[in-house]
Amino acid sequence: MARKVRQKKRFVVCIRNTGYPASLELRKIYQAVEDPEAETHGLVRVIDESGEDYLYPHKFFMPLDLPQPVESALRRAAG
Repeated sequence: MARKVRQKKRFVVCIRNTGYPASLELRKIYQAVEDPEAETHGLVRVIDESGEDYLYPHKFFMPLDLPQPVESALRRAAG
């Protein structure tokens, strides 16, 4: 179930979408929010195009370490 959260955001890239081909696009960059409880269960909370966040298996994503100008541009684009 989706819920709104206001926590630290980071960027991840989708590397696997087994079982979620309509929801997750391979090689797409997504914004993710920290959710310590979800992480203890091997999940990551990812924000979709509508601004809603959903839980997916952590192994479906790789974290991105971006240069500051690129990260700032992505944050502005994500709203």
